[in-house]
Amino acid sequence: MDAQTYLTALLAAPRPGSENVLAFYDHRVGHICTDASLLLLPLDDHICHRGDGLFESISYRQGKLFSFDQHLARLKDGAAALKITPPCSWDNLRHIILDVARAAGADHGDMRVFLSRGPGGFGISPAECPQAGLYIVALRKKFAGEAFYEKGLTAFTSDIPPKQEYLARIKNTNYLPNVFMAMEATQKGMDVAVTFDEYGFMGEAATANVGLVDDSGRLLCPELKRILPGTTMLAGLELAAQRTPAPLTVQERPIHRDEIATAREVLLFTSSTLCVGVTHFDGIAVGQGEQRGRPGPVARWLKTALLDHLLEQGTPF
Repeated sequence: MDAQTYLTALLAAPRPGSENVLAFYDHRVGHICTDASLLLLPLDDHICHRGDGLFESISYRQGKLFSFDQHLARLKDGAAALKITPPCSWDNLRHIILDVARAAGADHGDMRVFLSRGPGGFGISPAECPQAGLYIVALRKKFAGEAFYEKGLTAFTSDIPPKQEYLARIKNTNYLPNVFMAMEATQKGMDVAVTFDEYGFMGEAATANVGLVDDSGRLLCPELKRILPGTTMLAGLELAAQRTPAPLTVQERPIHRDEIATAREVLLFTSSTLCVGVTHFDGIAVGQGEQRGRPGPVARWLKTALLDHLLEQGTPF
């Protein structure tokens, strides 16, 4: 068939999830579009068939992007590690993200920024790709209500090992281990899978950081070696250390699985849900006394404190 006939059929093809695409940008085209049927990616871009690329998920509420500069700094660090040069300046990339957020026409949602090796072939060598790809998408997002936080989450020990250190700290698009963890959770009828290394030390969840409040009231997070340093977790740790009138002692150190049994709380940090309490781990209630099996006070405080902080520090568009 001719190009126009094919294009008409292509645009009529099923696009599940397209109702959640508010606006997007493809650097090859150089324009922002709001028609989700045109959100198309070249299959020979190495981000597709090699996972050779980076991404960031940036939540926005009340017209403000959360931890915008921190997300861009992490993307820049990842690009340096993978030796990917963006197809535009970093300042221009920043402005384009803000433009896409404005074009979305919603005061809350989720931005996805993809920096890829670029199209050019189906081999593995980066030399195939003359220019990096840049794709930016604004998505419709429904944020959790209070009932979600009051209920909390269930978690369990994943069969999937933590990523190697050289991969774990780069937010790359090679997410197959994370996919397996999500499948585990569905199969077990629980919310969150958490990795542990060969010595029993905690890693992270599929799309979240994990921490705990130990039996002495200290807020702990795993060493930032085999986990991705999440922007929300880092902001939460900083807020906890500055809490008034009673700051929390914050430590980054190895956390052994056995410490969960005596922990006051287990916490899950994500950019969209901020901080949520884990009520049961491996089928056993988390916490002590009346709080056992329920989201604890630190989880509830951090959720509110993080939202206030991120709104105050957010980047308006």
